[in-house]
Amino acid sequence: MPLRLFNTYRKDYEEFTPLNTSKVGIYMCGMTVQDRPHLGHIRTFIFGDVFRRYLEFRGYEVAFIQNFTDIDDKIIEKSKIEGVDWRHLGDKNINEYLTSAMQLNIKPATYYPKATQFIQEIIETITTLIERGFAYEANGSVYFEVSKFKNYGKLSGKNLDDLKESFRIDPDPNKKSPFDFALWKAWKEGEPYWFSPWGRGRPGWHIECSVMSTHFLGQPFDIHMGGQDLIFPHHEDEIAQAESARDKPFVKYWIHSAPMLLKGEKMSKSTGLYFAIKDLLENYSPEAIRLFILQKHYRSPAEYIPDYLEEAEKAIERIKNFLKASPAVEHIGPVKEAVIQRFQEALDDDLNTPRAVSLLFDLVKEGNQKLSENINPHEEKKTLLLLMEVLGFNISNLLMEKVETDLIRDVVKIILDVRQELRKNREFSLADRIRKELEGIGIKIKDTKEGTTFEF
Repeated sequence: MPLRLFNTYRKDYEEFTPLNTSKVGIYMCGMTVQDRPHLGHIRTFIFGDVFRRYLEFRGYEVAFIQNFTDIDDKIIEKSKIEGVDWRHLGDKNINEYLTSAMQLNIKPATYYPKATQFIQEIIETITTLIERGFAYEANGSVYFEVSKFKNYGKLSGKNLDDLKESFRIDPDPNKKSPFDFALWKAWKEGEPYWFSPWGRGRPGWHIECSVMSTHFLGQPFDIHMGGQDLIFPHHEDEIAQAESARDKPFVKYWIHSAPMLLKGEKMSKSTGLYFAIKDLLENYSPEAIRLFILQKHYRSPAEYIPDYLEEAEKAIERIKNFLKASPAVEHIGPVKEAVIQRFQEALDDDLNTPRAVSLLFDLVKEGNQKLSENINPHEEKKTLLLLMEVLGFNISNLLMEKVETDLIRDVVKIILDVRQELRKNREFSLADRIRKELEGIGIKIKDTKEGTTFEF
């Protein structure tokens, strides 16, 4: 059965046929890092992770690019409110995301480009757009002239006439039309800047992703992913820029995930209605969070309700109990091919993770029935582990007993107590070696005024 995806650009399901028979390029719109990563972000990134893993399961080599927007109006404003350098603010939130992603077993991206690393490439693309007549300079800023791009609105289904009546746009005397958008923003007092042919300034939001995606993946590339809230104007503007600059298609498949809701509203940094993923990880296991997310289809909104996470935690415990009660599986041996086929059919159907997840519990039920009859559920256990690995669950965590985790924590605490004594005695080289050795096996430590903390 072929893999079929809902392509936002076509407004329909399409069979997935990559541009290269063996390789797939994916660009995931990442965070704007003015604030902490929250469950809404993680929902999108976990679906991207599952999609990537499933493509690899099907035999593709995947280049997965996930950016960080580290310069933006919101970042500048937040840095002023907090009284910190905008770079420090961004780095702090990027590090929090990377740490949480590691705990959630989200595979690291092939590259994590930052907007500020691509200033020269952004300037070159803007220059091309001006030369080709799609952009214009005004008082140190550069704008994309939307009316010059004939297919504007193709992705979102919007047209300029409708927008004039329904879309509120702040007036800007520098623009030829209120719908034109900034490619380069002229410098304002107190803001960071870079030098350009149009004077000091910084890039607009939309141009960053067009430049970073095509830098790594070329144009066209296979898949662009992100939240549904980015369809307009962000992704619409990305298409306009990229296709105007190179006169060729930008992306073949656009995949968008629905939002995570809180009290019926989209979880969002701008409204303050969100739960930071780091805080949730202090109360729920990474496996329960992933299960909670995958129990809803990626194109359907999901409501954050603590009871649902509690239920997911109990469901993960049922899986762990079955795995613990079952004999160890051998690397060779039979699996339940019919279940694997149904699993593939589910994910081939526009990544239907709820159907795929239901198969996990069918296997647990069948395996427990065999255990009650003193039959080794080898096929059920091996198949279960295979499917859970494709869905991105951390198999080591599932197989590790809680007592083992507690023992590891106790041992690490003893090591850190010894390290603290070394620091007091000013034996810093040995203390640093202990830190590096711990980090080398996945245990990250952090020294604060209140003491040393760690996580793994």
